[in-house]
Amino acid sequence: MSPVLRLLARRLGISLIVLLGVSMLIFGIARVIPGDPARIALGPNATTEQVANLRAELHLDESIVTQYGYFVADLARGDLGQSLYTNRPVTRDIAEFLPATLELVLVAGVLMVCIGLPLGMISARYRGRWPDHVIRLVSLLGVSAPSFVWAVILMLVFAFFLPIFPVAGRISDVYQIEWVTGFLMIDTLLAGNFKAFADAAWHIVLPALALAVSGIGQAARLTRSNMVETYDKPYIEMAQAYGFKARRIAARYAFKPSLIPSLTIIGLDFAAMLGNAFLVEAVFAWPGLSRYGVAVILRKDLNAIIGTVLIISATFLIVNLMVDLLIAFLNPRIRHSQRAGS
Repeated sequence: MSPVLRLLARRLGISLIVLLGVSMLIFGIARVIPGDPARIALGPNATTEQVANLRAELHLDESIVTQYGYFVADLARGDLGQSLYTNRPVTRDIAEFLPATLELVLVAGVLMVCIGLPLGMISARYRGRWPDHVIRLVSLLGVSAPSFVWAVILMLVFAFFLPIFPVAGRISDVYQIEWVTGFLMIDTLLAGNFKAFADAAWHIVLPALALAVSGIGQAARLTRSNMVETYDKPYIEMAQAYGFKARRIAARYAFKPSLIPSLTIIGLDFAAMLGNAFLVEAVFAWPGLSRYGVAVILRKDLNAIIGTVLIISATFLIVNLMVDLLIAFLNPRIRHSQRAGS
């Protein structure tokens, strides 16, 4: 077995154990939250008999160990139960709301990488000069404020004072797009409706930028710090002594070694966007999974809470796994260490 496949197998095993632990933890927390889910679902006018019947149907009158056993058995069949909030299967709700959040997070991740890394490169290249000072100040502001603060600021500036971008939603009501993948920008392209694609892209700019601002600042700061350290290495001084152009030294000799330490943090920031997206989705009325998760938590919809947390956790682990593989691909020392440890 190749070292990369061995690394993949090890990471998959660890991820499954973590996911099992998360399921047990969130299942226990969801069961001890004050309030009766059956009473909340049926409303204050329901009779005691109706509440008791629903509790028996949901196995709430049995021990927590027995309840978890029913949950694991259903999960093995791909069944996350019925949502008391939407009165639909939780898997159907997740399939409907997850693509909107993933699309938002993917665009935010692209912005984080495409803006944050170049800013870090420029800051390191011109360290101690005015571009460096400006970028460091902007990065610090981006990291200091949470995403929902930037969401409000961007909405006030670019949707109200300067009505350039739309305020809410994923697309204008004039467009009726058939859902194929759930990713609206992809579905509009599949339908050949480029005006609808442009409208969907215009809608996603502000929420994606609000979600990415903190990550952009973090990526810029990490890239700058790592590149400044790399610039002090002897081979960089040798390249400068040979008269290589500063742009070539920055892009070819300083950036790639500096990218590897930054990838881990950038991957964690990208995965954390799934959990941080709920406030941004609330501000921009974005119909995503994070917003759905907040709604089911407020109604103590146990099946939906557990399903949402498991999906977000699984996505987080998948992103970390992909980052580990990317780092192993970029850094030969990791591949050789995997071979030596076998």
